[in-house]
Amino acid sequence: MRNTGVTLASALMIAVVLVSCAPQASTPSADSAGKPSGSTPQKTLVMSNRGEPPTLAARALVTQGSALGIPGRFINATLDLLDVRENSHPQLAEALPQFDTDTWRLSPDGRMETRYTLRPNLTWHDGTPLLPEDFAFALRVYQAPELGNSTIRPIPQMDEIVVQDARTFTIRWKQPYVEAASLASTFQALPRHILEEDFKTMDPIAFTGHPFWASKYVGLGAYKLDRWEPGAFLEASAFDNYALGRPKIDRMRILIINDPQTAMAGVLAGEIHYVTNYTLSVDQGQVLEQSWAANGSGIVQYSPTQRRLGLIQMRPEYQQPKALSDVRVRYAVAHGMDDQARVDALEYGKGQVAYTMASPGLSYYQELEKAVLKHPYDPRRAAELMAEVGWTKGADGFFQNAAGEKFTIEVASSAGGKNEQEAVIYVDGLRRAGFDAVQYITPVALVDDNETRVTRGGLALRGAGQDYLNYLTSAIPTAENRWRGNNRPGWFNPEFDRTFALWQRAFAMNERIQHQAQLEHLISVDRPITMNSWESVVNAVSADLKGVEVRMTPDASGPEHWSHTWEWRS
Repeated sequence: MRNTGVTLASALMIAVVLVSCAPQASTPSADSAGKPSGSTPQKTLVMSNRGEPPTLAARALVTQGSALGIPGRFINATLDLLDVRENSHPQLAEALPQFDTDTWRLSPDGRMETRYTLRPNLTWHDGTPLLPEDFAFALRVYQAPELGNSTIRPIPQMDEIVVQDARTFTIRWKQPYVEAASLASTFQALPRHILEEDFKTMDPIAFTGHPFWASKYVGLGAYKLDRWEPGAFLEASAFDNYALGRPKIDRMRILIINDPQTAMAGVLAGEIHYVTNYTLSVDQGQVLEQSWAANGSGIVQYSPTQRRLGLIQMRPEYQQPKALSDVRVRYAVAHGMDDQARVDALEYGKGQVAYTMASPGLSYYQELEKAVLKHPYDPRRAAELMAEVGWTKGADGFFQNAAGEKFTIEVASSAGGKNEQEAVIYVDGLRRAGFDAVQYITPVALVDDNETRVTRGGLALRGAGQDYLNYLTSAIPTAENRWRGNNRPGWFNPEFDRTFALWQRAFAMNERIQHQAQLEHLISVDRPITMNSWESVVNAVSADLKGVEVRMTPDASGPEHWSHTWEWRS
């Protein structure tokens, strides 16, 4: 475990020095602020984003990362939006479809319909009325195979959109889709009046490069884009006709800052009011907390929503040692992984130990947690389990079998400071528990070589983005499918596949929770995956800014979606 006092003190000195030399974040004058007539001029909300988004669209035709795409959350609106706990709320729609009513019908043949009525008098940022035809047009765009969206859900599940009247339309589905009433950023309208003719005439490459997707973006969200200086900043102003009401803050400026120390300097100087995801580390969050402790200039928010997992090799032909085929050995390995040490050393206690694939932030989390077998760090229990299968500690303190062979297990991680530190912590815990654990760092050149990663023999540490879908039999990478698939342990469990199918077809919430709990149970019983920890996303919020909530689950909305509720304290 590292010396946090030295680390924080050093970082604080660096940040203070940077304050004096950081570039000044210019603020538009009151005359150029576009303030509504008769209102008192407000200061501009200044934020920093880690990088420049390739597009502002909620559902893009080009690749966008979750961190880089945050500016689009202020500009966009969709039929519904999620809150910080993953609950869905109407946004452009008056109400969300309710299953087994006139607004959400499932046919005997397996097809389905959901009906939406838009809020009255909605317009695009340029003043053009929003119509159901904009949603129908959007579906045609997303369904075009040459544009690369046709296989990304929910588009393959959708059949067509039928317009009923000036505010009402029906989505016809090819098959049951449980998440049909919570589309959020997976489906959005597109402005027919801007794109339709170009969609007909442009080739796919030209259309995906259309200026609409970036500098000329026209959306429906709380703020409308006024200016985009590539590589520098975006400026936006409050949209008077936003579906949920005009935002309380008139203007915003989003600075593109790749260097976290520069972002910290701007925050400490009072020039930046909000720092978006993945810019600051927990270390830097601690620096800000120390600096702000005396003067109350801001708060640091920690959102433990990033999964950290351990994947145990399950395919006999690749397992090393072969004893991993016994579930008791996998339990013992899990008991040798010191998750709390990882949280303390790398998260300064701001993360938390994980027991499930699902987030503790879910409202029904307790039902899921009750279903799992837990394997906390417990060297004594690990020794008992290993003894049951013929492994006892030798003179050197490591497990060995009757033939004197040592139980050596590889702990693999990607290269990079935090990844490597995490592996060191787990190797140390396993060795203290009696396992001859050795660290393996995957070379950068092999990070994208799936065959290399899925055929390694022991324990592989992995980050966020994992879900039940990735551990189906159909997701096992093999030579036949060119090693494509996210089921890297090669876990084969027909009961898990069957339960997942039931979960995907269940519409009643109590049934969904029951099936999800069974999925968690099956993972914990077979233990191909160790649920290690939740690491925190760090946001910095000025004390002047009120209403910025902390995201509670990985799939929940970021607080930026609710920026219309943000306001200045004075």
